[in-house]
Amino acid sequence: MTYLLDQLLLHSADAAAAAPALTLADRTQSYADLAATVQRVAKGLVHLGIARGERVAFYLEKRFETVAVAFGAAHAGMAFVPINPLLKPEQVGHILRDCNVRAVVTSPDRLDYIASTLAECPDLRHVVVTGSAAGTPPAGKTLLTWAELVSAREARIHRVIDTDLVAILYTSGSTGMPKGVMLSHRNMVAGAKSVASYLGNRASDTILSALPLSFDAGFSQLTTAFHAGARVVLLNYLVPRDVLDALGKEKVTGFTAVPPLWIQLAQQRWPEGIAGHLRYIANTGGRMPRETLARLRAQLPNTKPFLMYGLTEAFRSTYLPPAEVDRRPDSIGKAIPNAEILVLRADGTPCAPDEPGELVHRGALVGMGYWNDPEKTAERYKPLPVGVGGREAGMVVPEIAVFSGDTVSMDAEGFLYFIGRRDEMIKTSGYRISPTEIEEAVYATKLVGEVAAFGTAHPALGQAIVVIATPPAGGALESDRLIAACRKQLPAYMVPADVQVHAGPLPRNPNGKIDRKSLAAAYADRVASEAG
Repeated sequence: MTYLLDQLLLHSADAAAAAPALTLADRTQSYADLAATVQRVAKGLVHLGIARGERVAFYLEKRFETVAVAFGAAHAGMAFVPINPLLKPEQVGHILRDCNVRAVVTSPDRLDYIASTLAECPDLRHVVVTGSAAGTPPAGKTLLTWAELVSAREARIHRVIDTDLVAILYTSGSTGMPKGVMLSHRNMVAGAKSVASYLGNRASDTILSALPLSFDAGFSQLTTAFHAGARVVLLNYLVPRDVLDALGKEKVTGFTAVPPLWIQLAQQRWPEGIAGHLRYIANTGGRMPRETLARLRAQLPNTKPFLMYGLTEAFRSTYLPPAEVDRRPDSIGKAIPNAEILVLRADGTPCAPDEPGELVHRGALVGMGYWNDPEKTAERYKPLPVGVGGREAGMVVPEIAVFSGDTVSMDAEGFLYFIGRRDEMIKTSGYRISPTEIEEAVYATKLVGEVAAFGTAHPALGQAIVVIATPPAGGALESDRLIAACRKQLPAYMVPADVQVHAGPLPRNPNGKIDRKSLAAAYADRVASEAG
């Protein structure tokens, strides 16, 4: 039986030692080699004196060492903290200080970039640098090379059970600094088994890892693959064409991405050969526009599309089976295996069919709360009310569920539909409008490349609807023409009051999602400056 995160990898290594586990550029590492490195990393971390449950961070692009650190820390009984390589020194320092990281693994160039920040992290004891030369250690820290960390030595790893903390994944922090979601071995193993079951992952699969490993869906590419004994291709892409090249070169069978990347990929011409081996594609991190999905399916007629929804706080939550995509293209599906999704009113009672309510996730994937933040934890992780989810009054030990803050509805057949995040809903003319609904209508005009909608303060309407959009590939965008097209599709209260044309790609948060909040803040600043 597999109870612990590292066992996903170690059991596959026992079953097929010579099978390929990871590919990076022109190098491939077998399961046996990766497992041996993971065990050496675990011994090295224990040898440094890092205690059970203490945190080990990595600030690296995708590479063999990145994967080995995560699973090595898990094997040693510690918690790993992936830091998105796109983050700046201030954000890196916040994460290291916030969860009292004891050791961080990084590269020589990244060490130079964050050296002054590391000096301000009092709990940090050790810095491990990939490569052969360590250089000058940051003040008060020991500095060692990767080779020194994995040099053979005897060390007794800590005892671990499945409810122990194994990872802290930091959210993007679009408002304020990032907060760390705590996940147990049980959370991540249950998630791997559940997702792999409905995707049908198997040892013959090749899965492309393009999302950041600091993103729950990105790390899930590793866990599902290792559970199945499949191969993972690590990709640090710069442009969408890099993704298409990797899909073709590596004969990828499964690929998951977020809507902004899918929008870009849908505008590319896909090499014909990819359609012959790409068994499935999956979307997460927001709703994929219908127009984008239609373009992808036209180029990939034999590829199954899985439309998914997930919460970092519960790792994964729902998926729409490919057989339902034509009938319910706007649905986020039903709960993944071994999870239950409820739609509840503010008073905790279940909503009627098609009645909007809050999405609540219960089951084995529910995380352990936010690190060192009881207030925010209490807002999201709450006891499940009596009378829902099988809870009876006689069950006196509370069950904690994740109250997502997302507004959804569930139809009479149990399929869920995303409406919007409570803090992003646009309130105009007495209506509550989801920005994704407006964005969907804008994409349907085929006049834009990317789009983001948000509300801005208005003295009469409450909020006015603003759209920021990029021109379509190889074309131009006229604001008046887009507004006229929206009037044909939307009721008057949903028509954008202002359309701004954005010359380059829309800004993303570190997980690759379009950052509505930064666009809204920049727009408000520009309006205030022009008024002043």
